[in-house]
Amino acid sequence: MNKWQLNKTDQKYFINVNAKSIPCQIGRNGIIAKNDKREGDLCTPSGLWNLRKLYYRKDKINFIFDKIKNKIAINKISKNCGWCDDKNSKFYNKKIKIIENNIFFHGRYEKLWREDDTYDIFFELGFNDCPVIKGMGSAIFLHCSFDDLRPTSGCIAISKESFEYILNNLKINTYIEIEEC
Repeated sequence: MNKWQLNKTDQKYFINVNAKSIPCQIGRNGIIAKNDKREGDLCTPSGLWNLRKLYYRKDKINFIFDKIKNKIAINKISKNCGWCDDKNSKFYNKKIKIIENNIFFHGRYEKLWREDDTYDIFFELGFNDCPVIKGMGSAIFLHCSFDDLRPTSGCIAISKESFEYILNNLKINTYIEIEEC
C-alpha cells in the first residue's frame, strides 16, 4: 500500500506525496469524522481513502498516461458525464450518463464536464462506495483547484500542475489518509 498523508500547517493544508508537500484545499467546513459526514455539509471526511479511478478530459489534459495505465483505471470524461448526488436515487454516489429529457433518471447530479478547470483531471476517492449509504456524502474527489483557491464542497483540490507529479508517483493501491484536526 502506498499512503499519502493530508496535513495541516499554519491553517494551510498539504498532501505529502513521498518527499514533497503539495498545497491543497479541503471542504469549506473543514474535516469531519467519516461517520458524521452528510450530503451537502461542505466537510471533507476523515479516513484512509483509496484512489479508485482517474478521470480526465482529453481535450484539456495531455499528460502521458502510459506510466500509470496498469496502476489505476483511467476514464475519459465526455459532455454527458455526471455524478449523482441525489440521496433519493438508486444511482446515488455513482457516475451517470446525462441524457437530455431522460425518462430513466430524474435525480440531482453534478456535471463532470465543466467550463472551469476543476474536473479536467480528478481521482474518485473510495468514500461511501462499499456499500453506498444514501445521504452520507457523494462525489468525494481529488480534483483541480479553483482559480481563486477557494475551499471545496468536501473534496480535496490541488493545482493542475501538481497532478503531473502525483501521476509520476502513483503506485498500485495508493491511499490518501485524512485525519481530523
